[in-house]
Amino acid sequence: MSKGANFLFLLILALALSSCHGDYTPKPKAYPRVNFPERKYELYDPESCPFKFDKPVYAIVQKDTSFFGQRPAEPCWLNIVFPDFNGTINLTYKEINKTMTLDRLLDDAHKLSFKHTKKANYIDESLIVNKHGVSGIFYNVGGDAATNIQFFLTDSVHHYIRGSLYFFNEPNSDSMAPVLAFIRQDIDTILNSFEWKK
Repeated sequence: MSKGANFLFLLILALALSSCHGDYTPKPKAYPRVNFPERKYELYDPESCPFKFDKPVYAIVQKDTSFFGQRPAEPCWLNIVFPDFNGTINLTYKEINKTMTLDRLLDDAHKLSFKHTKKANYIDESLIVNKHGVSGIFYNVGGDAATNIQFFLTDSVHHYIRGSLYFFNEPNSDSMAPVLAFIRQDIDTILNSFEWKK
């Protein structure tokens, strides 16, 4: 046998012996660990908008700067950005008037929420009523929909605001479940503290 053949035989033998380790259990599929910040809130009270609420300190509120490529006509369209989670709550405020009636706004909210029925496993609606007399509907959208949480709040006479939570990654309800549960508590705080200014 030549030196090359001996080396090859020894290499194959070494690989064969090192691969025999008894029982092998495949590792379950896993997702990266997420480090959640400490919960802490601060009042968000924009001077030019008719509402205020408590927001997480680890979220940034930005004015919406584009609407289908155009500058939005509404100064109170806001984005609550969660940089650590690659997510945003889009808030769109509308004043109720003869053109933008409450019925029209409620119909739009319902249509926009149920637009996700193709990807959603379910859509649960629940009533929102907080201690400040603010009411609305919360939509919990299950499955791999583009948005799993939507809601609207109104005083039924003058003010209406709609919110949707989006993550800027491919929808995967399994991998996003811990982050969604974390932000859901923040949204509950926003909804419970939300108040229309007098």
